[in-house]
Amino acid sequence: MKNKTILIQFVMFPFMTLIMENAIEIQNMPEHFFANLFAVMYVGMAPLTSIAAVIAEEKEKNTLRVLQLSNVKALEYLLGNAIYIFLMCMAGSVVIGLAGGYQNKELFAFFAVMAIGHMISILLGATIGVISKNQMGATSLTVPVMMVFSFLPMLSMFNDTIAKVAKVVYSQQLHLLMQNLAQITVSSECVSVLAGNAAAVIALFMIAYRKVFVLS
Repeated sequence: MKNKTILIQFVMFPFMTLIMENAIEIQNMPEHFFANLFAVMYVGMAPLTSIAAVIAEEKEKNTLRVLQLSNVKALEYLLGNAIYIFLMCMAGSVVIGLAGGYQNKELFAFFAVMAIGHMISILLGATIGVISKNQMGATSLTVPVMMVFSFLPMLSMFNDTIAKVAKVVYSQQLHLLMQNLAQITVSSECVSVLAGNAAAVIALFMIAYRKVFVLS
């Protein structure tokens, strides 16, 4: 609540979804268009920037060093920060889902897709936070990463070349899943990309945590 820069990440996209879904009507516009668009942006921004800022701040103030010297393992530390950030992100997801008009099975599927995205983004943000020297460094790294994962799905709708490249990114796969939540089908490509992205960021976090705090 004290850090308004981080707080606005959890509020901005749910609020924008409420406004756009209720105030704008365009002929032949796909159903749930703004909800799906802002949902993917929310996944790519809120969890990633918030946990990166939290970890970078604790590292800058040597709080993380104290925890590490107290034999706090990488997974324990990650879960300690990730759980409450995940819950805050899911609270925003509830607003986006309801504002988009999702109900019953579609709403449940929407939450499941968002949960997967939030978890991967949290892992990625945690890695950035660990390798950054301070909050300013974390911000400089977070912004370009955030822009890529947040805006690739939107750009892929207008450019076939970008769409081909974006397929290997988890946010694009989430965007594709949201196109038909009523009869959602999960392809082998989707599972491979999501699992591969998750495995990669987990490995990066473990390597970064060990390199920065165990070997230093």
